Amino acid sequence: MSELTTVARPYAKAAFDFAVEQDAIESWHEMISFAAAVAKDDQMTTFLNSAETPDKKTEVFIKVCGEQLDEKAQNFVRVMAENGRLKALPEVETLYSALRADYDKEIAVDVTSAVKLTKKQQDNLVKALEERFSRKVKLNCSVDAAIVSGLYIKAGDTVIDGTVRGKLTRLAHALQS
Repeated sequence: MSELTTVARPYAKAAFDFAVEQDAIESWHEMISFAAAVAKDDQMTTFLNSAETPDKKTEVFIKVCGEQLDEKAQNFVRVMAENGRLKALPEVETLYSALRADYDKEIAVDVTSAVKLTKKQQDNLVKALEERFSRKVKLNCSVDAAIVSGLYIKAGDTVIDGTVRGKLTRLAHALQS
């Protein structure tokens, strides 16, 4: 997977930079997402792994995508096909999404709690996290009764473990030291 990330990074960056220049970040995101979904399809994956020429792969891929890709996006697909990189499209989409979130000053935060959070609790949490991270926060809430009480918050590389389970684990380690 890290190899695909390395391959996909310059394509994602080029597509994003072009989209910013053209003021078409959303439309490019939609086109790349669609192309990535096509590339993930089992039949298309088999076809992309076949011995067909890059020109044939490009032609078929663009026909399958149809009018979902504009002329510039079709050129983008052609360049990736010529370099044998169409299989990296799903990773290009992931990296493009990350670039877009960074550009929009947005961060996705995963919050796990023992019980479902109320709307007011979510709003308060969003407000506090936006202040802490200086970004717009998009919450992804889930419930896990095993954490007993408190919240487990993960935002990128930052983890805030405010659960009873986490506190007990830290206390046990402190007592053993």
